[in-house]
Amino acid sequence: MQRPAPHRAALMAFLLATTLAGTSLAGPNESAMAAYKARDYATAQRLLLPLANGGDREAQYHLAVMYGKGQGVKEDQAESVQWARKAAEQGQAFAQYDLGVACRDGRGTLRNDAEAAAWFRKAADQGLAEAQSSLGALYETGRGIPRNHVEAVAWFRKAADQNDRSGQYKLGLMYFKGQGVPQDYAEAAKWFRRAADQDEGEAEYSLGIMYANGYGVPRDYAAAGRWYRRAAEHGVAAGRYSVGLMYTEGRGVAKDYVQAYKWFDLALSSFPAAEAEERAKATRDRDAVALKMTPQQVAEAQKLVRERQSN
Repeated sequence: MQRPAPHRAALMAFLLATTLAGTSLAGPNESAMAAYKARDYATAQRLLLPLANGGDREAQYHLAVMYGKGQGVKEDQAESVQWARKAAEQGQAFAQYDLGVACRDGRGTLRNDAEAAAWFRKAADQGLAEAQSSLGALYETGRGIPRNHVEAVAWFRKAADQNDRSGQYKLGLMYFKGQGVPQDYAEAAKWFRRAADQDEGEAEYSLGIMYANGYGVPRDYAAAGRWYRRAAEHGVAAGRYSVGLMYTEGRGVAKDYVQAYKWFDLALSSFPAAEAEERAKATRDRDAVALKMTPQQVAEAQKLVRERQSN
């Protein structure tokens, strides 16, 4: 199952404290909560299992998480899906969302986009922001449900209004492309910034594009460079490539071929194999920069690449 985001991990601990402890078996539930929070997963699993077998949906959900992450048990995605389904069928929103992810990605179960959409909707209707954003993405692409950009925008907005960074980024994209809403670069930049302020890498890269081109914001190469750099630090391949270009051209930053080589090379290793054209561009530009460098500078850049990759 999908690993919970940091804010979900905190909420999961809260759920253990508030839902499990409220049953008639307060002693075992409180002990399970304490063990889970202390990362004593073997004890937590031992205490949760009889509760889950007895039909406690929160215990079922947390067992699903533990099997999905290999916490106190051997990682088993199929077992994780089974427990998530039991909890989801009882209306547990996080389980419904995670089951949707499993169906969408074919993790622990057969891929089924229509079933993914159904589970995302159940969780989204309960107000879960991650599910709202994921349902919007299915409407945007037409996976499992008919493509409908207006519906996609509506779900992205629900998630964005809950400060969900993925929903904010995707809502910004819809305004940028004019899909489901009139094209509005200023509105796109607003939502990109809200997501970028939460370290959403793709939003940081998109905000860099906005500043580099003056889309919805004043053109500002220095600002573009800062946002590209933040995206690059978060591993966004296109952000890394863009930082390389800025160092090559001295646009928004001081010209620095060592840094340019470093970021082109990091971009090359970040682009997936399927993006052959982007990989070829990164290789071409790295090699072109190398021709302007001394052997010592190339060695320095390669050292920086190795250091970065080892972190």
